[in-house]
Amino acid sequence: MSFLTLDLNLLRVFDVIMSEQNLTRAADRLATTQPAVSNALKRLREALRDELFVRTAHGVKPTPRAEELWPRIRVALSDLEALLAPPAFNLSELRTTFRLAMADSTASLLLPSVMRTIQAHAPGIDLRMVALQSRDPRPMLLQGEIEVAVGSFPGVVAQLSGEQGSAAIQHHRLYSGKYICIMRRDHPLSKSELTVDSYCAAMHALVSFSGRSHGPADDALAQIGRTRRVGLTVNQFYTVGRVVAESDLIAIVPRHLLKTIGMEELLTVKELPFELPAVHVDMLWHDRDSRKAPHRWLRAQLESGVH
Repeated sequence: MSFLTLDLNLLRVFDVIMSEQNLTRAADRLATTQPAVSNALKRLREALRDELFVRTAHGVKPTPRAEELWPRIRVALSDLEALLAPPAFNLSELRTTFRLAMADSTASLLLPSVMRTIQAHAPGIDLRMVALQSRDPRPMLLQGEIEVAVGSFPGVVAQLSGEQGSAAIQHHRLYSGKYICIMRRDHPLSKSELTVDSYCAAMHALVSFSGRSHGPADDALAQIGRTRRVGLTVNQFYTVGRVVAESDLIAIVPRHLLKTIGMEELLTVKELPFELPAVHVDMLWHDRDSRKAPHRWLRAQLESGVH
């Protein structure tokens, strides 16, 4: 089949399947049926003489040929969309709801300024916060449960950065920070320098969305042959601040989140006695939303909310 006889609608179907990695979700997004999507895929396979996708337990996986084609097809479709789309959208008349997932402290840092902007310029936009339950929000994005995730996802971002620009999930770094150790004002360790020995001997609280009692500090300590005891895991930074302020437990938090905990007058801050990598906070979203004007506006507001 030559390009002149190729149905260009098949390329749109291909783009959506690549984004969703699932024929049922692709059909929902295209407002059609799964048999129709399967038929379009069959025609495209015949035209391009490649399987393009292989079935998996949770959907489909692109072949190397599909991975090679997608970035160029996506650029071409994006150019056509930009050419044919309305020149702008009326922010003041927009009526929509965005679902976001982030930790409580991150929300406390970003949302006040974002909500002020929404109330002033986009009163028809509603935000719904969804619990961030793991360090990998990709399933929530892929399944359409949320539009944006914000947080520290080092493993996920490392994988996405190595996917040669064809990933269904896009990401952007919002800011970076440093880890510190917090304890109550009159903690026995508050009056002296924090050493590796005194740190390891203390009881620790850890913010863990999954409930696992292992964090970046445990990896760093393992490299120098040391361990610590995590006596408590919680899933909110405010909670860890409250517990630490009223007990002998100590905890590690990003420095930029200290103010959002709201208990600075109750806490002592100590530098860590070992090296920890910087904490990076990234914004993740599905590629299907990348070119939508309202979504681009929301991402810009979240980025400006950091400053």
